[in-house]
Amino acid sequence: MKILFCGEGYSEARRRLAPLLPNDEIAFVDPRQLRSALAGVAVVVPYMTRIDEAIIGLGEFGLIQQFGVGLETVDVESATRAGVWVARIPSGKTGNAVSVAEHALLLMLALARDLAGGARSVNARVLGEPAGLALAEKRACVVGLGAVGSAVAARLHALGMRVTGVREHAALGAPDDVGVDRVFGPDALGDALADADFVILCVNFGERSRHLIGRAAFGAMKRGAYVINVARGGLIEPDALLWALESGIVAGAGLDVFWEEPVDPEHPIFRHNVIATPHVAGVTDLSYQGIARAFAENVERFRRGEAPLHAVNAPQRVRRPAAPRGA
Repeated sequence: MKILFCGEGYSEARRRLAPLLPNDEIAFVDPRQLRSALAGVAVVVPYMTRIDEAIIGLGEFGLIQQFGVGLETVDVESATRAGVWVARIPSGKTGNAVSVAEHALLLMLALARDLAGGARSVNARVLGEPAGLALAEKRACVVGLGAVGSAVAARLHALGMRVTGVREHAALGAPDDVGVDRVFGPDALGDALADADFVILCVNFGERSRHLIGRAAFGAMKRGAYVINVARGGLIEPDALLWALESGIVAGAGLDVFWEEPVDPEHPIFRHNVIATPHVAGVTDLSYQGIARAFAENVERFRRGEAPLHAVNAPQRVRRPAAPRGA
């Protein structure tokens, strides 16, 4: 079968996958050329490319399989009508969650210890500057207590931070042994943010969470707080973030994801204390190894005519894989 990745980035994914599917063709395409590259494709990997009704209609593929979690760019309803499976790979059992949690710590520590300022002092041969913030005894608010959020919370608790959580069903409390001392529901987001020194976004993205962190949320934050986003860029309203940075409500932001990707490096937020990474929080050896295995398993299930694991839909009449060339 032909498996088409929408984009040449994240190349390690294809390298990890190739030995697991040695008889399949693994290709990539510039998303702008996707329409002309669908012939013979059985599996589409969207990444951040929009897979809409038109794309689904042009192709013969029967499986849209994300190499990870996010499916916000996929028209799941149109895929279901066309008989196309749509599946994701949850982060909890692949190594992705712990990788993203480690990256959240990287961004937090870089901001707290003013890593950029330290580099400037080295270049200027200045000792003892700048002073930093210790994470110990500070309050962190982790928004989203799924696999990633729980992994973040456990690591922050181990560092001596006091941890607040926000989750959709607050009555469930926090998962065991992650060190969260208070849990709020979405309707009490402002209360959860009010005394947080660090706000870490780990919540799933969808229409209900689009621009979850806007002016109202920033306005509810403790002045001088830091914001970390390792989930999805659409969780933060960009104009509101710029306002919060300019006004000093937010002292700095650590962003691995953006409202548009790749982000414009000339965007005005970068005039402020912002540390940016190019959507690499989950890009580690451990994460790729686990995701590649789960991805290959779903390809084999699809080949056998079985439902993929972690599908988000259930088409009644399923498109079958495209026949190999020359068959």
